Amino acid sequence: MNNRLLIAGLVAASLAGCSDPDFDDNTQIGPNPVLPKPTQFLIPPMNVAAGTGWSAGQKPTVANGLEIQPLATGLHHPRFVYVLPNGDILAVQSAPPGEPVKRPKDLIFGFVIGKADNLGGPSPKSEISLIRDANGDGKLELQTTLLDNLNAPFGVTWVDGTLYVANTDGVVAYPFAPGQTKVSGPGRMLTPLPAGVINHHWTKSLVASPDGSKLYATVGSNSNIVENGFDAELGRAAVWEIDRKTGLAREFATGLRNPNSPSFYPGTNTFYVVVNERDELGAHLVPDYLTSVRDGGFYGWPYSYYGRHLDPRVRPQNPAKVASAILPDYALGSHVAPLGLTFYTGDLLPQFKGGAFIGEHGSLDRRKFYGYKVVYVPFAGGKPSGKAVDVVTGFLDAKNKRTLGRPVGVAVDRFGALLIADDVGNAVWRVTPASWRPGAAGEKNASPSGEASR
Repeated sequence: MNNRLLIAGLVAASLAGCSDPDFDDNTQIGPNPVLPKPTQFLIPPMNVAAGTGWSAGQKPTVANGLEIQPLATGLHHPRFVYVLPNGDILAVQSAPPGEPVKRPKDLIFGFVIGKADNLGGPSPKSEISLIRDANGDGKLELQTTLLDNLNAPFGVTWVDGTLYVANTDGVVAYPFAPGQTKVSGPGRMLTPLPAGVINHHWTKSLVASPDGSKLYATVGSNSNIVENGFDAELGRAAVWEIDRKTGLAREFATGLRNPNSPSFYPGTNTFYVVVNERDELGAHLVPDYLTSVRDGGFYGWPYSYYGRHLDPRVRPQNPAKVASAILPDYALGSHVAPLGLTFYTGDLLPQFKGGAFIGEHGSLDRRKFYGYKVVYVPFAGGKPSGKAVDVVTGFLDAKNKRTLGRPVGVAVDRFGALLIADDVGNAVWRVTPASWRPGAAGEKNASPSGEASR
């Protein structure tokens, strides 16, 4: 039997077990999600909508009163967007590094991911594009390659004349001044990060502390649930704190299976991450979540989920670690795959002020596709408060069989518009009020984000 037939058989067997029993998904959104009993599978369920990209004239759907347009197209798997102090936008492009096949489920996973991410064409580039729309009219003055020959980059941040890029194997520092259109100097490895031949959760996100002295990098686990052994998890499932001047690093918080997009709540020294939780316990376990991150905090992985709910698959268990597990702040729903997070402090979209936009990449292991949208979580008193609401949808086609796009990173531009990296549609989308055009009202929002203003 050739590999193609073997994969087809394994996928069919996987889909046979990929059912979504009747369940109210709304009960898993908020601070106190309903958690059903776990289910274990001989062959784990995997199901994903094929990624096809957008046809001419197609675009996502936005909530009432909003408008969405492509700001940049023709990109190569854009994963993250970042706004520099002068308003230039960086689009980070990369694709998952390959992994060795050790088990039948690895074959399924590789096949499903390739189908979902629309990677059948030319190999995606590992590079960062600079996008310039100086007056906010949606017509670019410039779209060019700022930096290339990178190693599966994801996170990026700028502080005091230095651009920091989180490659899959470490944080690299480049001399850079906003306004430049090309990084010409060589990069300097500031801090290596866990990678290797097995590099399951390869994305490394990055943020700078409000005073600029520290960087915080996210490192996902090297497995779903330690199937590659505990040695493969050293330094992983964690947020690292990095001294920006010396590169010295330590594990700031642990037990976070796949954390992404650390973002400081405006005006505070508290940052939040979105976390992709474990799979293969059922369509409604485990909810992915949004949580603040404490110094020294442990959040459960791999021994327990959503606080102190034991995962029966982990051997040996660690009761002391489970007893210390911190309950996440806010559940987003099971398997929505949140990858992007940004807080809104602009004036252009006042209905969203003070809350968080989250890019949900979408499920891989539910019969009914879930996620595939950008949601807004309101905040009060610096904490999530109230139900998440859909802001940008329509990434799935009308029959819910294909993905036209998949949202990843989110950011806020200098005018206060929402930016979305779409790694299947190969575009950056821009969300504004309906019929809004730049002018005096927009120009005053030159730096809506504290991160971008340094």
